[in-house]
Amino acid sequence: MPTVAHLLRDHVTLSISCVDRLYINGYQPGLQTSGGLCYFMRSRLGAEIPSPALFKPIRQRLADDFEQFVERQNIPVVQFKRRQRKDDVAAEYRAKFKQEQGVVFVGVAQEKANSFKASKRKGAGNFVEFDFSRQPVYVKHLYFYLEDRFWGPGFIKVCTYLPYPIKLCLNGHEWAKKQLQREGIAFESLDNGFLSCEHPERLQQICDDLGPSDILRFFHYWSRRLPWPLTLEDREAGYEHRLSIWQMETSLTQVFDQPIQGRHFFESVIRENIDLGRPDRISLVFPIRFNKRTPPPHGGYRSRVLTAGVHPSIHVEFKHSHIKQYFKEEKALRTETTVNDTMDFYIGKDISHMEEIRDKSHDMNLKLLEIERVSQNCVLNQDELDQLQQPTVEEDQRASALPFGNRRVFALMLALCLLIHLPVGFRNKDLRKHVASLLGLKPDDYGTGQMTYDLRRLRLKGLIQRDGGTYRYRMTSHGIRVAFFYSKVHIRILRPGFAALDIQGDAVPRPLRNAFARIDKEIQKICESAQLEAAT
Repeated sequence: MPTVAHLLRDHVTLSISCVDRLYINGYQPGLQTSGGLCYFMRSRLGAEIPSPALFKPIRQRLADDFEQFVERQNIPVVQFKRRQRKDDVAAEYRAKFKQEQGVVFVGVAQEKANSFKASKRKGAGNFVEFDFSRQPVYVKHLYFYLEDRFWGPGFIKVCTYLPYPIKLCLNGHEWAKKQLQREGIAFESLDNGFLSCEHPERLQQICDDLGPSDILRFFHYWSRRLPWPLTLEDREAGYEHRLSIWQMETSLTQVFDQPIQGRHFFESVIRENIDLGRPDRISLVFPIRFNKRTPPPHGGYRSRVLTAGVHPSIHVEFKHSHIKQYFKEEKALRTETTVNDTMDFYIGKDISHMEEIRDKSHDMNLKLLEIERVSQNCVLNQDELDQLQQPTVEEDQRASALPFGNRRVFALMLALCLLIHLPVGFRNKDLRKHVASLLGLKPDDYGTGQMTYDLRRLRLKGLIQRDGGTYRYRMTSHGIRVAFFYSKVHIRILRPGFAALDIQGDAVPRPLRNAFARIDKEIQKICESAQLEAAT
């Protein structure tokens, strides 16, 4: 069966990294607190006493604007039903829409939002006053499904109640397709991706050029043309929505020359994970730094290999975010990082951080593919193997050997395979518990001093390196190959091979047992002829 490295090197006809789905939050910074709301009612609505009665005229004006808007442009209005799949409804209306740009239809739904509720009380001099608090309520939302000449399909969701949150849904692949069409570059679509392109280098450059300014251009264009909760004068006075990233997907799509190559890829990857074991901490692909105050995510770090029907997929989860790898339309390998909370990686949510998040996500996609490649390309040459079998002098220090066949060394290498993905590195205690378990010992029987000794020889042999200024260690490229080589030879060759040498075992076929018995008998004759007796 071909290796992962061979498949990705020789059987991929197109490889494109691009932002996929984008969900953007829009919020009013000045209307997030009761104090800000009261200031708005005094400064913009001219109210001496902030009152919930002032909300109704705003909602009525928005309702009137909406009715006039859909009637004037003859736009269909759909009342979404509970649990109805909105994408299916949108696909039906989009198929009938033939204009280059415009509102395809408007969906109306009652959904939960955090809005303001007022409670009345009497203040000084028996004047009536109101206290405002944020509470969850079910209110009307308007879904404007759009066709944009630069972005293609998308929608803007507008909440009709204070503080008027909005959401934008866009797709980076659709944006890239529009740019290719404007430049006259031929391409073939793969759902929300690309199957082929006349100029792949230009396509990748277009995908890399997508940035916050393109999203802001879309938002400013449509927010001036759709019915909006606040007037243009209010917005010019500072009550404009600020955009932040709610969810962002960054995908790497690699198109295979034949569908069978995708099957080979997943068979190879799943086989590697079955007998070498998947790490129990999949922060591996997520390049962040941990400290003592970093709380563990709910449910821990985990990976899953799923087979839905006959379509395999690999999932790596971390806090609120995850990586998914699957076979897209039986034609392409899609490696996709979805960031649901940018604070998982200590990055701000403002849209200005979009490019930083995209770069992080792209690195995560590449890291997963790198690990999958290295696990199948871990052969050591004779010099590399000799350096490990005997003590050497490294950095003016004696580096103890890592002899192949030593039980403790094998346990050490197998434990490293469990932590091999961690970009944040691992500490003495992280590795020690795994080595002790593989040796069949209690943690106290394999002490900190023994682990320190093993870490020292791993470091001097170049298998790990210390993360500067910390007590964390990271695997080097050489160390990854050594760990995989030792582990795979032990698990796939030596362990089953030694089992086969147990000629008394029932697992060995009878013809093989008979052959071993004949060999043993001939060896015994030779020893008797040489007048050698078996050791007691």
